[in-house]
Amino acid sequence: MNDRDYLFSVAGKIKPVDKKKFYKIAENRLNRLIKPKGSLGRLEEFAKDVVAITEKERPLSNNGLNNKFVCVFAGDHGVVEEGVSLFKQDVTAQMVKNFLSGGAAINTIADSAGANVIVVDVGINADMGGIGATPSSSFINGKVRKGTFNIYKGPAMTAGEAVESILKGIEIAGMIKEKGAEICATGDMGIGNTTPASAITCFYSKKAPELVCGRGTGVNADVIKKKAEIIEKAIKSNIRNGGNGDAIDVLAGVGGLEIGAIAGFILGCAINRIPVVVDGFISTAGSLVALNINPCVSDYMFLGHLSKEKGHKAAVKLIGKTPVLDLSMRLGEGTGAVIAMKIIETALNMYNNMLTFDEAGVIASKLNK
Repeated sequence: MNDRDYLFSVAGKIKPVDKKKFYKIAENRLNRLIKPKGSLGRLEEFAKDVVAITEKERPLSNNGLNNKFVCVFAGDHGVVEEGVSLFKQDVTAQMVKNFLSGGAAINTIADSAGANVIVVDVGINADMGGIGATPSSSFINGKVRKGTFNIYKGPAMTAGEAVESILKGIEIAGMIKEKGAEICATGDMGIGNTTPASAITCFYSKKAPELVCGRGTGVNADVIKKKAEIIEKAIKSNIRNGGNGDAIDVLAGVGGLEIGAIAGFILGCAINRIPVVVDGFISTAGSLVALNINPCVSDYMFLGHLSKEKGHKAAVKLIGKTPVLDLSMRLGEGTGAVIAMKIIETALNMYNNMLTFDEAGVIASKLNK
């Protein structure tokens, strides 16, 4: 069996969660807690989802989520040479160094949420050892190649490399499972990656690139127009079968190595029945790839937040889920997803630790039954 067939075979084992059975189990407890029925709104929905994903009536310990992980997948993009970003490509490696030293936004936010940060090099155009980043338990070398090709001039990668990037993500999810992960979040780092994310979103939404391309690192209107032109050409030229290719063709034609790994990580979390919180625009593009490999993966995902990046609304609409938060963020790195993870933990603490009417000695209304 070749890698492509193996990928679809493994991903094909993901089945829809049994909402009928496990929602009923969760609702039975939620409706006995000392509160009016449904009064905690979406927090109750989050708890029901985790019960269904994990197939555990009480999915967490009394101390909450003890093992939270955000995996930040990093890769570079050849399209940067077209001037689509305010930053040079070597900033990707520099930022990863900061992730590993603990000084970036994702580190501070993860500390607040009690989450572990794992950085995965899938396609950085640098030797990480050469910039002073010391490999550790927080760093995983999963490099497929040193960056993608320029999608304005040809496909981002080969189909084999696209499959490999997804398989790397699945493998990482298995490794995190072995660390005892109870919930995971996706993150990204890659200068220029809003261009491939926009291209993937355009392909699946059928929206014109100018309706999807946003500011990214803060570029002006002229650069946004240029990004749209690049994406239009790339979709027409790089995706096989006249634009009707499968998820591998789309990823290989216009995507990114870290986007492929995010797709694989989401699939891997579903395989291992780990709830996964998807971050903003880049991660959501990865989720579109995952969903077009196996749509059932949607049942295992939370959308962490609604990004200010222009194309994110289009991507979210395709998925059909309401993001947990809307904080006008557009940084990436997993920052929004980790904050949302804390909200989900709050929902589970409520579900696990609130007293029932019987336990509290409170007489429940018949309306709560």
